[in-house]
Amino acid sequence: MNEHLTDENFLIYCAKVYDNPGMTSTNEFMEDLDRIKYIKKLITRYKETGELKERLILNHIITLHNCFNVHLAKILFLKTEKQFHHIKPFLIMINALPEVINNVGEHKKVYTDGIPLDIIIVSALRKINNG
Repeated sequence: MNEHLTDENFLIYCAKVYDNPGMTSTNEFMEDLDRIKYIKKLITRYKETGELKERLILNHIITLHNCFNVHLAKILFLKTEKQFHHIKPFLIMINALPEVINNVGEHKKVYTDGIPLDIIIVSALRKINNG
């Protein structure tokens, strides 16, 4: 699905690509979307205080990946573009970062290799991977 994703069609796009066979209500769908807000808050707290809750962020991202699969990077980029360099290491860790994100926001193509990595987050995730 290469549909252009914007704030205006965000809910419809997410509903189309949502894959949760066990979903019993729209509340579950909305709760999963709320995870994006939680991630944004956790990243904001990290930037303000230096306190990184990498395992909690990772859990939210894994849950979202289970529901949105290959569309997750596009969804997160739209909603967290200014924080995406903080989120990119998590997507790399779970092998969910495409080389190119197409048709998102005002962008035709976003080449993800041009987005820098937050080295503190990379270091924290390496400890999880090696620990």
